[in-house]
Amino acid sequence: MWIRSLIRSTCRSGLHVDQVYMWLSWVRTRWTLLLLFWLGWLGMLLGAVLIILQAPRCRDLPVTSWWNHGPLYQIGSVQAFTDGQDLKGLEQKVDALSQLKVKGVLLGPLHVAPPDEAVSLRFEEISPEVGNLEQFRGFVQTAHRKGISVVLDLTPNYQGTSGPWFSNVSVTNVAERLKSALVFWLDEGVDGVQLSGVERVSTIVPSLWADIRAIVQNGTEQRPDERVLIGTTDRSSVEDVSSLLSSTGVDLLISRVLRPGDPDATERAQSVQRLYSSHSLTRLAWSVGGRTQGHLASLVGPALVKLHQLLLLTLPGTPVFNYGDEVGLMDEDTKFPKMLWDSDDALNETRQEDRDERLSCLSFFRSVSELRGKERSLLFGDFLLLANSSSSMAYLRVWDQSARYLAAFNWAEEATLLQLSDETLPQQAEVVLSTDSSLLPAGGSVELSSLQLGPGQAALLRGTGIRARFRLGPNPSSTIHHPSSIIHHPPPIIHHPPSIIHHPSSIIHHPSSTVHHPPSIIHHPSSTIHHPPSTIHPSSTIHHPPSIIQVLMEQFK
Repeated sequence: MWIRSLIRSTCRSGLHVDQVYMWLSWVRTRWTLLLLFWLGWLGMLLGAVLIILQAPRCRDLPVTSWWNHGPLYQIGSVQAFTDGQDLKGLEQKVDALSQLKVKGVLLGPLHVAPPDEAVSLRFEEISPEVGNLEQFRGFVQTAHRKGISVVLDLTPNYQGTSGPWFSNVSVTNVAERLKSALVFWLDEGVDGVQLSGVERVSTIVPSLWADIRAIVQNGTEQRPDERVLIGTTDRSSVEDVSSLLSSTGVDLLISRVLRPGDPDATERAQSVQRLYSSHSLTRLAWSVGGRTQGHLASLVGPALVKLHQLLLLTLPGTPVFNYGDEVGLMDEDTKFPKMLWDSDDALNETRQEDRDERLSCLSFFRSVSELRGKERSLLFGDFLLLANSSSSMAYLRVWDQSARYLAAFNWAEEATLLQLSDETLPQQAEVVLSTDSSLLPAGGSVELSSLQLGPGQAALLRGTGIRARFRLGPNPSSTIHHPSSIIHHPPPIIHHPPSIIHHPSSIIHHPSSTVHHPPSIIHHPSSTIHHPPSTIHPSSTIHHPPSIIQVLMEQFK
């Protein structure tokens, strides 16, 4: 009835009946559209909630400490590092250390310790030529303001020849005196202690490490910045290092696993893989050289300094550098050579080429160190060894949905071709950093199936943003070719409809396709497939270690 009344009233106002019905139709349309809008909005809201609920969860960040977030910098001689100055001069160099993005300084030893004289050992007294306690406090405070922690080396007999802990007879007495010294130096504000010769003490005084651990941990509840216990050993075998990590309980163990004189990169890669598989990366420390071994450039040669900088800063764990390693400092008849600074008057035009190379090493170190501090994949990402030969290695660092990084190295004196072609990897990658920008300029794109590395070259690559699902494990079928020893062999062809290859105790089905296998021996749980004989040069034998990682990569950025 109200509609008829509305029509009569509107007709009296001059509107035609058709116009009135059109107006009524628009009202219904408007309410219908409004209802559809809110229903659509609610549907999208519900869909968004469902997507969030069903989306894969981000991995929880691992529990880490300050020593896991950046490289550690070892200064074994304050006078050599500061050009004859004392701890006050060291305080003035804190800004330079901060530019390297180091998280901690391994300082000393500084205490009074006449060579091989245990009775004259004074842990709590600083050697006069180094400085005094007041200067030490000033250095610690300045370093802390810059976010740099200070770890004090308290190795007892650091200047003697009878071993870092004197003779076996005096070890027990020295250990007891060390305990009281630990309390003293921790009260002075140091963030941890470092001790060498851990393998000797763990045998003679096995209870010492538990006591030291309790002293170092005491008070950390009031201090959010944890204290660290670092051990150093001359052992290089994976078995010995693994045993010491388990028996001593140190937070970090600096060893000689990465032996600079080892010509075989295969053993180096396998050692890293085995330690990573059996221990948390937060306890692994990597170093080439050190206070007693010498500097990086003297051990590996100036041409390979950048390569080893990249290696140490991208391996899973904490990198440890000796002072001057960032500029390629050479030992020159002493393990404590004078540190070279940009302002040195000794640098003249006749040494301009050396100075340019030194500054290039420094710039490269800073770039990699800064990148490591920003990228989760490099800080605590999973480690996957892709391929390695006697002189080459490539591995992947992956953390959840963060950018993925691929590091490739060539120790050989000739160029090397890495063929990293597999469905689990993208076809192309972006060059982030390279030790030789003339061959692989930063920002350029490379084909992973034909990655060419020059002599002594290393590169850090990042995915170019191709969307794909990458499965880590089993290892990609990656190969490495040296121009002088290309691997030749007739690829086996399997014709289908589906065929069955019989092995002693297993049957392997291949889909209907032609399969080309790489030149290698493929190991199955209970069978071995041997491909037709091929001629492989000894210097390019490929080893694919067993993968332990089973994760999905949503994007290789």
